[in-house]
Amino acid sequence: MSEEDTALKAIEQVVAAVQRTQREKDAEGFLALFHPDALWTTAHGKVLIGFDAIADFTRSVLPGASWDGEVTYDVVHTQFLRPDVAAVKVRQLYTDAEGRPESEGAPLYVMTRGGDGRWLLTACQNTQVRAA
Repeated sequence: MSEEDTALKAIEQVVAAVQRTQREKDAEGFLALFHPDALWTTAHGKVLIGFDAIADFTRSVLPGASWDGEVTYDVVHTQFLRPDVAAVKVRQLYTDAEGRPESEGAPLYVMTRGGDGRWLLTACQNTQVRAA
C-alpha cells in the first residue's frame, strides 16, 4: 500500500470516528479527534477558536442533541495540500427513523498529521446544505 493510500485510509478512519462519536453523542471521543490549536465553524456560523472553545461548545450541545434517525459521514474528496496536510470534503446526512433524508451538511475538514502519524481535525467548517 502506498503512503498516500495509507494516509487516505487513516483520514477515512477519523471521519468514521466523527460519525461514531456523533451518533453516540460522545463529546470526549469527538474532542479527542482535534488538534490542540484547532478552529471550528459550526453549520450556523459560530466560530470556535482553540481546543477549549471547541470543547466548551461540544460539551454543551452534543450530549443533548436529538434526531430520530441516523447520521452518516462519508468522505467525498481528499486533496493533499502537503504530505501532512489534507483538505477533506465530507457529506453529512441525517435521516429520519424510516431512513428518509431529513437534512444534509457539507463539512470541510483540514486535517494535519502529527509527528506520531495521527491525523487530527485542525481547521473545520461545517456547512448546512439548503434545498434548492
